[in-house]
Amino acid sequence: MELRNIAIIAHVDHGKTTLVDELLKQSGTYRENQATTERAMDSNDLERERGITIFAKPTSVEWNGIRVNIVDTPGHADFGGEVERILSMVDGVVLLVDAAEGPMPQTKFVTAKALKLGLRPIVVINKVDKPDGEPDRALDECFDLFANLDATDEQLDFPTMYASGRAGWADHTLDGPRKGLDELFKLIVEHVPAPKQVADIDKPFTMLATTLGGDPFLGRLLTGRVETGTLKAGQTIKAMSRDGSLIENFRCTKILAFRGLDQTAIDVAEAGDIVSIAGMSKATVADTLADQSVVDAIPAQPIDPPTITVTFGINDSPLAGRDGKKVQSRVIRERLHKEAESNVAIKISDTPGGDAFEVAGRGELQMGVLIENMRREGFELSISRPQVLFQEIDGVRHEPIEEATIDVDDEYSGAVIEKITGVRKGELVEMKPAGAGKTRIIAHVPSRGLIGYHGEFLTDTRGTGVINRVFHSWAPHKGPIPGRRAGVLISMENGTSVAFALWNLEERGKMMIGAQADVYTGMIIGEHSRENDLEVNPLKGKKLTNVRASGTDEAVRLTTPKILSLEEAIAYIDDDELVEVTPNAIRLRKRYLDPHERKRMSKAG
Repeated sequence: MELRNIAIIAHVDHGKTTLVDELLKQSGTYRENQATTERAMDSNDLERERGITIFAKPTSVEWNGIRVNIVDTPGHADFGGEVERILSMVDGVVLLVDAAEGPMPQTKFVTAKALKLGLRPIVVINKVDKPDGEPDRALDECFDLFANLDATDEQLDFPTMYASGRAGWADHTLDGPRKGLDELFKLIVEHVPAPKQVADIDKPFTMLATTLGGDPFLGRLLTGRVETGTLKAGQTIKAMSRDGSLIENFRCTKILAFRGLDQTAIDVAEAGDIVSIAGMSKATVADTLADQSVVDAIPAQPIDPPTITVTFGINDSPLAGRDGKKVQSRVIRERLHKEAESNVAIKISDTPGGDAFEVAGRGELQMGVLIENMRREGFELSISRPQVLFQEIDGVRHEPIEEATIDVDDEYSGAVIEKITGVRKGELVEMKPAGAGKTRIIAHVPSRGLIGYHGEFLTDTRGTGVINRVFHSWAPHKGPIPGRRAGVLISMENGTSVAFALWNLEERGKMMIGAQADVYTGMIIGEHSRENDLEVNPLKGKKLTNVRASGTDEAVRLTTPKILSLEEAIAYIDDDELVEVTPNAIRLRKRYLDPHERKRMSKAG
């Protein structure tokens, strides 16, 4: 059977997973009476809740006797470690762009990787049936993007289609018949070359592992594309590291191929197939699985280095152990090392004390997803403020710079530019009208300057602004950047908060807890209206007397507290504060640094 391997690239919320749903339906993957779910590829709970793709997942459809393997890639740069490996498995990419928004930063990030690998893209302008869609402008911006990314003449001569993923149609012209996705299937088959590996079917078997999974019955599963030769179930093969050294010999117990949303056992995998292999105990991502006669490992795609680090520690607060079952440092270490094994964008290292771990990754969202998954599994953790990683380049200290693309209402653009270029040491690159009374601002800002900025940004834009960020480059250190301006209100007592006490404290600042909440000494219960921290008593009840008079017993009405989400809490805290994460609660608290830690923090800038 003929093969085509493609990846679908799109920015968050541009309709990539919805389009894959329609491709599955119209290719006859589902039975007529089969119950289907919306966004079937987003199988993870967090993906469904947040509406984003976090893990790259292959699927497979059959159209007119041709098998098309489709990989749904994450749209966010924080999960770019997934993207960089996945693109090495495919022979073409479909770039999906929202007709109203045009190509966005995450699109640029993944497209740059695809063009560098020499893949020829197909551009699909999606959501053209939306009233605010401007497909012609979006297409022009795609061409400019490719030109800026040094695309070759062949890559610039890309075919275009107009589509509505939700309505399930794609056409070559805007005024086409709008019936089904057959034209898109036809274009994929004509434009994307068959895997060149098919010609190497007579060579010994080799495969580069690109993703790691697990099965309760089969154990470890490594997924990748067969580069050369054939593999039979039951065959003994070996795993090699990048430098060609032997990791293990093992018997391939099962070969699983993607058929629709399911994986089906097959007897033989041939060059060009995307399959999962079971049977190994040590081999992992970026290792080469090969026939016993093969000597050289397949070169693995280099992964961009991490840009931030967060300290994961045990929860040592007075409320520790009430919610979670997994509280020991040993269990936390095992879970983090298991994560680092399957996610090559994360690096784990122990701190000198041994009860906390430095986790380096791509961004706050990646860290937030990892912490959220761990708390749902029953872990209790204390999390530090993210610190930016620096590099020494030619003896000069460099820091990561991010490209921030900001869409705001015209009236708020001045306030945003002032914060970005003034306080946060950013450089304005471009500013242009985005239609409908909005301005698009593109700026290069140090990662340090963007940590904790999102909440302030939403306040400045009255909740109407949208900010997207992506790693841009390393640049010389920009000097000190001030942190959070406001101080915090700290509990000076252990117990349960009282409505009357919180009501009296409201003039001191915004509360982060409500009445009847468990509190302890050192816990942060609110944001102070001034710059200094203030210790307060949230347990102080009303003194009762025998006097009864009109007005003395009026009902206490509390302002709704400012409840922070996990990502907001991590971005909000200062260097001397921690986020306490349990399965049922997110709390903020002070930590008291020893002199060595204080010195390290001051050096970090």
